[in-house]
Order: sequence, then C-alpha cells, then structure tokens
Amino acid sequence: MAADGIGLSVTELNSMVADAVKRDPRMRSVTVRGEVSGFKHHIASGHWYFLLKDAESSVNCVMFRMNNLRNAQLRPTDGASVIVNGYVDVYVRSGSYQLYVQSLRADGAGSLYLRFEELKRRLYAEGLFDPGRKRTLPMVPRKVAVVTSESGAAIRDILNVSRMRHPGIDIVLVPVTVQGAGAGAEIAEGIRRAGRLPGVEVIIAGRGGGSPEDLWCFNEEAVARAIAASPIPVVSGVGHEIDTTISDLAADVRASTPSNAAEIVFPDRRELAGRIRALQAELRQAVSGEIRERELRIGRLRERLSAQNPERRIQQLTAGSEALARRLEQAIRLRLERAGNTRDRLEERLITAAQRRSEREEHRLKQARERLEAISPLAVLNRGYAMAFTPEGHVIPTAAEAERHSRMRLRFADGETDVIREEAKNNE
Repeated sequence: MAADGIGLSVTELNSMVADAVKRDPRMRSVTVRGEVSGFKHHIASGHWYFLLKDAESSVNCVMFRMNNLRNAQLRPTDGASVIVNGYVDVYVRSGSYQLYVQSLRADGAGSLYLRFEELKRRLYAEGLFDPGRKRTLPMVPRKVAVVTSESGAAIRDILNVSRMRHPGIDIVLVPVTVQGAGAGAEIAEGIRRAGRLPGVEVIIAGRGGGSPEDLWCFNEEAVARAIAASPIPVVSGVGHEIDTTISDLAADVRASTPSNAAEIVFPDRRELAGRIRALQAELRQAVSGEIRERELRIGRLRERLSAQNPERRIQQLTAGSEALARRLEQAIRLRLERAGNTRDRLEERLITAAQRRSEREEHRLKQARERLEAISPLAVLNRGYAMAFTPEGHVIPTAAEAERHSRMRLRFADGETDVIREEAKNNE
C-alpha cells in the first residue's frame, strides 16, 4: 500500500503484474513467430537483444549468452523471420515485460537453416570440403575472373582494392544475378564460364552483405559442385565476416568479404618489391657462397694434383726419411739421457735411504741406551747411594740380611770397598 494507506505504489503494482504473469502457466513456455529488428550483441555480457515484430506489434526479446551459444550457427539478423521459444516475465523496475528467448530457429516449413545443415552434412560426407583438395593460389595471377553482379557493391570493392594493390593484373567480370530465384544456377554457370576463359588463373565468386535469404543462392548445391569442379582455384567472398555459406566451405580459399577476397588474390606491389629485393640479396649471397666454395674446391684439387707429381713425391719421401732419421737419433739420445738421469736419481735415493736408515737405527740405539741407563742400578749410585754385596757377590737387599754377614763389599759409583761390621770386628 502507499504511505498514506490509499492506493498502491508503482512498485507494488508492477510486482502484482509480475506475480500474475509468473502464476500463469501459459507464460512459462511460449513459442512466437516474427521478424527480427534492432538486433544488438552486447559484447561484454555476450547477450543478444532484439525486437520480434509482425505487421502490427512488437515485443522486446533478450537471449542470454548461455542460450545463444547453442544457436551460434543461426545468429539473428535484422529482417530475418524466426521462431523463438522462451518465457515471459516483467521487469519490475520499468514495468515492462519482455520475452526471454531460450531457443531460436529459422521460420517456415523446411527452414533455410535446416536445409543448410542437411546440405552441409551431405557434401562433407562426400569429401567436397576436404582440406586436402584445396589448391594454392598463384602469387601474382595474370588474370582474375570475378563472378558477381555487375551493379553490386562487391565488384566496386574488388576493383578499388585491386587498383590500390596491383593495377597491372587483368580483371574479367562474369556478370550474374546474386539474389532471388534462379540465382544459384546462374552463379554455377558463371563459375563454369570463368573456368573456360583463356589466361584466367583465379576466380572470385561472391556478393556483399544481406539477410540469410539474400545470401541463400550461395548455399545451393549447384554452386558448391561448380566450385569443386572448377579447373582453377576459386575464392569465395560472400556477405560479411559473420556469414558462412556452402560456397565458402567448398572454395579453395574463404574470404570474409569481397574486399578481403581482393586483398587475398591481388598482391601488394610494395610488398612484392620488398620480397624481390630480399630474394635478390639472398641470390647474391648464395651465388657468392657458391663461387667461394668452387674456388676452395679448385684449390684443393690443385694441391692434390701437385702432391701426385713423382719428383715432388720423391722429395717429400726423402725429406720424410731424413726427418725420421733425425727424430730416431734424437729419441735415442733422449732415451740415454733419461736412463742416465734415472740411474743418478736411483743412486741418490739409495744413498739417502741408507743414511736415513742409519740415522733411524742410531736414534733407536740411543733411545734404548737411555732407557737402560735409566733403569740401571748403577745410575742410582751416581746420586750418593751404595750397594751391599756378600763376599760371594750376592746383593744384600735388606738390613736384616746384612745382620747375618760380618763381612760385606760396598759398591760406590767410583769403585768398591770391603767392610767389616763393628760387632764382628770386636768379636774377631
């Protein structure tokens, strides 16, 4: 309700209408026939926006990207008759309703799209579109035949491009009708006529843009078979870049537009001049390299011929034998010098080893002597001590043992002396 409690707000009204539409099951799936107008492809989102109209009314339509991707082969164009299926909803903010299209196909029994797909599958199965049968265009054709309308924009575009890029190439126009009943058969015959013209090396067949119905003559089987049977390469340039026809698939080269076909067929003189200069430089370099290689080969052959001269060969062998004799004498002298040096070094090493062995033995004897002297009892005598012996020469190790002997011999560092114990002396 409105703020004052009287009447509905606009938003409430629009919401009520939207709810009513949503509750109506007939609005959830509707199929509508009409003519496309004001088609727009929103690049950022990928959605399609257009009007679907008949003689008296129109309705806003939107086809979201996820749906139009499934219909990529049939992109709507202004004036095209189509049958769409989708649902109706109300945009509350503006209070407008629109048809949300989920699928789209060409209108009419045996629609152009279905006929196009059926013919494309059949000719593909025959190998008519096989890349292996495509022929390469000549770099600079002497003469080009153009199969198109003599009053259409296509021939004007082709002539303009050819004059800018390479006006020296001859162009022959084979005029045909490129729209309406019988146009396909006329185009096919025009391609056959162009193939019989003397000197023609490339055929351009096509026309400017238009609706799918306008371009349909280039989707006819007779045109595709005439292109495949042509004795010379055919370039197809039909409609705009987004248009694809059976003639494009059958041709040796597909151009996006008639102007693009001319750009492909007629080489740019400036580019050709640059390529010629580059080829000349490569040729000069190759010739110079070949001359140098042949001069080197001649020089090697002269050397080989000179080396095979008998007198020169004898001189070489004589010089070689003398050099070998000198090398042998030098080798023997060097070997003797090395042997003498080796003998001297061995003598020196033997003497050195003997001296080192003698020094090691002397050092060992000295160490042994020092150890013996360190443990010898006589070394103790040098510090003022003496050793007691019995008259028979036995060591008296203790005082108790000395009590049993009246006579003893004392040994000092500088000699020996006999002693008698005082008590024994008195007894005596």
